[in-house]
Amino acid sequence: MTEYEKVLRPEDLTRLFVERANAGDADGVAALYAEDAVMAYPPGSVTVGRAAIRELIGKMLAAAPRFTPEEPLPTLVHGDLALTSTPPKDGAGARAQVVRRQPDGSWLRVIDQPEFQRPTG
Repeated sequence: MTEYEKVLRPEDLTRLFVERANAGDADGVAALYAEDAVMAYPPGSVTVGRAAIRELIGKMLAAAPRFTPEEPLPTLVHGDLALTSTPPKDGAGARAQVVRRQPDGSWLRVIDQPEFQRPTG
């Protein structure tokens, strides 16, 4: 795998996701996730592990979607864990990730909930 910029602040993960996805770089997006990460995507499913996330992202990026940067909400850090989130520009729910500091001081996503939908009713 290519050597990628280390993520030194949890809130930089979202920016790098957008940059790498818009460049069509599935390997680069997958590098933002820990080996044991879980992603609640596609809706109703869970994708487990960096390799599976890379495969899923690769399929998604094959359609050449364009991602728009979203302003992150304040990050909550507790030791080597942090909670990052963004409100989607379309107002449809929220996005949240648990990220973990790595031994080299960088941060990677370990739990990714890319789509929360507002409850109906």
